Amino acid sequence: MKQPPAPPPQGPKQQLPIELPDDVAEGLYSNLMFITHSPSEFVLDFARALPGNRKGKVYSRVVMTPQHAKALSELLRRNIATFEETHGGIKLSGKDMDDGKIGFTPTVPPGADVPAEAEAPSGG
Repeated sequence: MKQPPAPPPQGPKQQLPIELPDDVAEGLYSNLMFITHSPSEFVLDFARALPGNRKGKVYSRVVMTPQHAKALSELLRRNIATFEETHGGIKLSGKDMDDGKIGFTPTVPPGADVPAEAEAPSGG
């Protein structure tokens, strides 16, 4: 029976320098995420919807291969487990939440006058 070929020898792992531009380092807040996929890619759209606004907006789109999406899933699983070991469990479902709600609840009805100091800043 023929043996499969041996994997190529692996040398020491090289570090890849990664640049983090200042505008990206500031981060981006997202409280909504949409995932779509095709046979060759996953598309992750990170969006935000805030109280008082009648629509949300996608602020970032990440496109990756199915293999990278699965690797991301595993990395998130491991990091969430580490976070929960340190900080306690993360509550998701209504039965785990104190008030049965997830996310924000608008306190001002749509269309109502909002004091200037309470308005969300405009811009990206």
